[in-house]
Amino acid sequence: MACLKVHGSVVSTAALRVITCLNEKDLEFEFVPINMGAGEHKKEPFISLNPFGQVPAFEDGDLKLFESRAITKYIAYEYAGKGTQLIYPDPKKMAILGVWMEVEAHQFDPAASKLIFELVVKPLMLGLTSDGAVVEEYEGKLAKVLDVYEARLAESKYLGGDCFTLADLHHLSTINYLMGTQAKKLFESRPHVSAWCADILARPAWTKALAMQKKP
Repeated sequence: MACLKVHGSVVSTAALRVITCLNEKDLEFEFVPINMGAGEHKKEPFISLNPFGQVPAFEDGDLKLFESRAITKYIAYEYAGKGTQLIYPDPKKMAILGVWMEVEAHQFDPAASKLIFELVVKPLMLGLTSDGAVVEEYEGKLAKVLDVYEARLAESKYLGGDCFTLADLHHLSTINYLMGTQAKKLFESRPHVSAWCADILARPAWTKALAMQKKP
């Protein structure tokens, strides 16, 4: 098997998304750390892998990809016979799964990522004060998304269906960051969402990915 490589940072939600996917598929890979503080993601050699200068980038032999969700979809299809089945062979089930993958990317993630910036990045990484008005605005936006999730998860164990899939996996890194902030209440106040979060955050593949943050 060609060597799989992930170029990125272990604090990146997008890089963690790809690492978790590889763990779910029981695939060996090489992690190539990119020092974002030093701007390595904005210059060569990384910029030749992702011209937008954002982590992660991924290599499978001579195939080079960027955009974390595109990478996880490739891994799920290319290595369908390995590890956890993160997609459905049935076209109709896959169509439903696709809907919730789009919801994560276009409804959940914009609000969640803005809250992570205000509640985690600014105070803990940049030494800046969070903007209370922005936090309140985006907590309201995320709450509306989670109301939809609560209704969905009342009738389905996971977002994409009865099995854990990419639709759930794509949320892990952002939810994990938010669970360490005041936004935690948005998840805990919705019983089905809360149970879903506890379930997916306990997955060994995610625990293994998170452990990479503690390595020297």
